Amino acid sequence: MSEEIVFIVSAVIVLAGALGVVLSKNPVHSALFLIQTLMGVALLFLIEEAHFLAAVQVVVYAGAIVILFLFVIMLLGVDKAEAMGVDPIGGQRELALVLGASIAALTIVTVGWAVDGATGAGPSSPEHALDNGFTDIERIGRVLFTDYAFGFEITAALLTIAVIGAVVLTRSIGRDDVLPDLEPASMALPCVAPAGANDEDDGDHAADQTSNEGGDS
Repeated sequence: MSEEIVFIVSAVIVLAGALGVVLSKNPVHSALFLIQTLMGVALLFLIEEAHFLAAVQVVVYAGAIVILFLFVIMLLGVDKAEAMGVDPIGGQRELALVLGASIAALTIVTVGWAVDGATGAGPSSPEHALDNGFTDIERIGRVLFTDYAFGFEITAALLTIAVIGAVVLTRSIGRDDVLPDLEPASMALPCVAPAGANDEDDGDHAADQTSNEGGDS
């Protein structure tokens, strides 16, 4: 019963963090929600007694990948929401909606097939069984870079494209910003009086005062 409660709490944490990543208007907040999502996934791994995967989830993804995202965000100064009226790449919103709906439908169909075809049987041979814990690092590495090498490369490419895309979008938006025009008066050089001019003006002013006093008397 306690394991089910922990699973439900972890699932709620993951779903809430995922919604925060998608719906948040501030990229920094989205990155923080992503950390919450990854922590929830690490809890799910702990429930399945996959301690090594949980540690990798926290150290690599929540620790390194999200920090990389935050570094790029802070470096480029993208700390505010993108203006909804600005579309750096034409048709990207419509394409994103179509791709998102396609991925969601594919995920639902795949999960449905997996649930219908699940038999609850264990691995067919000891070679396919992974011992949970920190002793299965070599086995996980062998499987990851042989059977799932293509998926691993695709994941690395997606992370690289995400960083490059953030740079491209930010630079395209920054190019449209126009610097305020400087006023001509501010561009004028200050007038500097020649040496000795102030002394002559002071002498003339003193002479005028003397003549005025003499006339009054």
